[in-house]
Amino acid sequence: MTDEPSPADELKALQAQLVSIQRVFALEGLSAVIVLQGWDAAGKGGLIRRIAWVLDPRHLSVWPIKAPNALEQDELWLQRFWRRVPSAGEIAIFDRSWYGRVLVESVEGLISAETCERAYDEINAFEQTLVDNGVRLVKLFLDINADTQLARFRARYENPAKRWKLTADDIRNRARWQDYEQAYARMFERCSTSAAPWTRIDANHKKKARVAAMRRIVEVLGEGIDLSHEPAVDPVVERFMTAS
Repeated sequence: MTDEPSPADELKALQAQLVSIQRVFALEGLSAVIVLQGWDAAGKGGLIRRIAWVLDPRHLSVWPIKAPNALEQDELWLQRFWRRVPSAGEIAIFDRSWYGRVLVESVEGLISAETCERAYDEINAFEQTLVDNGVRLVKLFLDINADTQLARFRARYENPAKRWKLTADDIRNRARWQDYEQAYARMFERCSTSAAPWTRIDANHKKKARVAAMRRIVEVLGEGIDLSHEPAVDPVVERFMTAS
């Protein structure tokens, strides 16, 4: 009976697959969007690092999404996300996303209930447009319980090198845990579609969560991809190398 691979070994294998997938995306002009949502301290940053460490940065963008700036506040709310849609051959990772419209903006009372309801349909239409135009879309929600979050907050606070990551917003959001639970439940109900389903990842165990998330990313991005595809050699390069 063979032993199952450790999370570290499985993660390494999945990273290797993702490297191959990115190479084919770049060669064939394919693009993908990876959306990461989740509770504060759920591990989004750690997952992004495990992805970005192995990929070619020339074909990768990471977008940390915060509150809209003064210029963005005067635009249609989805406009800033359209600008970040990846070009052909690129992969884009959104550290939080357009879902802030129906999460923090709704919970904090920054938009009306009517505006929030309309936003669900606008999000679905936006995502459907991406998928219809060939963009591979992966939506991951990193889920932790309140005890796990508190333990991670404490670990950050006690580590001077990571204390800066703990903010007043984190504390305020934790105080509204039930409100955010309801907002997340509504998000899953309204915006987990056949074209763009949500995948919930149990992130209470960081290493297992990274493997589960990476497995889903590889599954969606790698569907139908021929990983044996090799680029054609430039004739000038071939002549030089064979003559040397």
